[in-house]
Amino acid sequence: MELLMILTYAAICYAIFKIFRLPINKWTVPTAVLGGIILIAMILLIMNYNHPYTRQARLYFYTTPIVPLVRGEVIEVPVTPNVPLNKGDVLFRIDPRHYQYVVEQKRAALAEAEQNVLQLKAALDVALANVNEATASRDRSKQSFDRYETGNANAREAGRALPFPEIQVENQRGVYLASAAALLSAQASAEQSRLAYESQINGVNTTVARLQAELRDAEYDLEETVVTAPTDGYVTQLFLRPGMIAVPLPLRPVMVFIHSDDNVFAAAFQQNALQRVRAGDEAEIAFDAIPGRVFKGKVKGVMDAVVQGQLQPTGTLIDPETRQDPGRALAGIEVTDDLSDYQLPAGSSAQVAVYTEHWHHFAIIRRTLLRMKSWMNYVFTEGH
Repeated sequence: MELLMILTYAAICYAIFKIFRLPINKWTVPTAVLGGIILIAMILLIMNYNHPYTRQARLYFYTTPIVPLVRGEVIEVPVTPNVPLNKGDVLFRIDPRHYQYVVEQKRAALAEAEQNVLQLKAALDVALANVNEATASRDRSKQSFDRYETGNANAREAGRALPFPEIQVENQRGVYLASAAALLSAQASAEQSRLAYESQINGVNTTVARLQAELRDAEYDLEETVVTAPTDGYVTQLFLRPGMIAVPLPLRPVMVFIHSDDNVFAAAFQQNALQRVRAGDEAEIAFDAIPGRVFKGKVKGVMDAVVQGQLQPTGTLIDPETRQDPGRALAGIEVTDDLSDYQLPAGSSAQVAVYTEHWHHFAIIRRTLLRMKSWMNYVFTEGH
């Protein structure tokens, strides 16, 4: 840009010398040169601080490396590279048979567990019936034992002969104690059956709940055999083919998905050039891919960090020599003009000028120079 200003000033001086027929001597030439140096230096200082410019601007885009969540053989890749896709469109399919078999196994196990719950309920009912029967048996044996023991006790007090032999009383005592023990055993069995039947989480039998979770996990794996587009976008440089094995390794994505709605345009300015730039300031953009056109925009904001100053936890100390580059500050730019009529690839580079409210009369110079730079995009030498 400085070269353009020098050439423009030289052309103006040449025209003045020719039109006004000024003599070329030791007074006029040094005056024109010194005047040009002072004038251009003043203009550059004012513009660089109040209307900054940069060539380091780019249309950034987001990508998602597509990594399958399950392992298997790829059986279908229905997408075409660089063709727009909608969210949910199928990217590729993995052979689902193994995961379908697992789902069927889990469903069978779940059905068996649900049937076992019914069996546990029946076992509990039987155990409770056994408790009732054992209780009745104990009560009968206790009544018989009490009758025998009370009869002999009353006879002793009255001095009469004992109505029941002692051996018979002891037999009744043994029957009573045995029935009491049988009742305790029946009660323990009933409690065990109750615990097995009432073992629940959120109102569901624990075994059934575990198998339900395993079934949902298996169904999720089965669903993941069909990999779909995360958002609207497209796939480029597609090398995946049927027959290849897809594995869930983060370092081995099978394709790269480019999002179409999340493009970000940012410009990198020198740090001292953004002191007066504020969100909402007018900006103009000249894309290298669109010669001769300048598009309107506005500043969305300035990032509060410079990449050269970031620190991350590592096993080494900071090396200042690797951070000698002062770095540039990023400013987000919103392009307000419509770009839909132009073939502008994601990642395209551009030149950006920002116009602040300070020294706004000098903005016309920056606008003119930016348009001259845009016209120069028509000239390129590659292929010649």
